[in-house]
Amino acid sequence: MVDVVVGEDGLARCGWAASTPDYLDYHDNEWGRPVRDDDGLYERMTLEAFQSGLSWITILRKRPSFRAAFAGFEIEKVATFGEADVERLLGDAGIVRNRAKIEAAIANARAAAELSGGIAALLWSFAPQDRPRPADSSAVPAVTAESKAMAKDLKRRGFRFVGPTTAYALMQATGMVNDHVVECFVDL
Repeated sequence: MVDVVVGEDGLARCGWAASTPDYLDYHDNEWGRPVRDDDGLYERMTLEAFQSGLSWITILRKRPSFRAAFAGFEIEKVATFGEADVERLLGDAGIVRNRAKIEAAIANARAAAELSGGIAALLWSFAPQDRPRPADSSAVPAVTAESKAMAKDLKRRGFRFVGPTTAYALMQATGMVNDHVVECFVDL
């Protein structure tokens, strides 16, 4: 992976951002920016779980269909989904049709709905303090002590499809950690 690429606009970015226009927009406008609302975090958790074993670009391009299929990722609405919704989702070509992941998304909404204080407070409690930005992509971990602790706690609370690697990807995507390399123009 190239650590930094300079775009036509003269801005240095994390190397992965230059591979497609979709990634460029996601990198510049969303990835790593803090998400602190419950539904927004539930959406990112769900999408990261669906990404497991697939390319992120697949999920990113299907995101509008995921939003439509999962009621805008409103926790309270998805928590009411039943077997008819599972069957509907399995027939939706706009999303990834994986029964285990669909059922996990619904179970996770139910678990999130039961949390006292909300999912945002819980997830952000695992954010490391004062972690420096990586010098290059080789310094970006796939798993950390914090993501292991987050995954373990989520599993204990009934969440599914959120292992330590998925938990760390969630932390990156939602600004709990800033893994934009030092030379990248995005400085959160």
